Amino acid sequence: MILFHGSPQIVRDPHILTPKRTLDYGVGFYTTTSEQQARDWSLRRISTGQSGYVNVYRFDEVAAASLKRLIFPNPPGEDWIDFVYANRNRRGFTHDNDLVYGPVANDRVYAAFALYEQGLLSKQELIVELKTYRLIDQIVFHSEEALKLLTFISAKEIRL
Repeated sequence: MILFHGSPQIVRDPHILTPKRTLDYGVGFYTTTSEQQARDWSLRRISTGQSGYVNVYRFDEVAAASLKRLIFPNPPGEDWIDFVYANRNRRGFTHDNDLVYGPVANDRVYAAFALYEQGLLSKQELIVELKTYRLIDQIVFHSEEALKLLTFISAKEIRL
């Protein structure tokens, strides 16, 4: 499987870094099967005149079967909501998965999720709302063992 990672840098050797903000799937190395999604991630992190990169990797899916994986369906349901909520709101929340696979919360989903967090939407209302969106996927690597399954292929430069 080919995976993409958007970044202001070329990332030949991925590492698990603690983000400066809370992310849906917590601490990890974020990838997607969508080159456009990776491009968008990169563009959000650079300024006009700067370069960004879409890093391209080969992922060994067969070897991944031996790792602890958490896989969410698309459209997402209650388990996804609970997991994302915990990562975004429970200080110190951790999990022991090597890989987490599921939908990316885009801007529209963030807005709906914010209404849920504020108590303005119930979990069931949020699930109904999520079913109306076409969501891109993400595969997040949470362990060094999982990162060993990525092989760097290339990096495509993009400019803003």
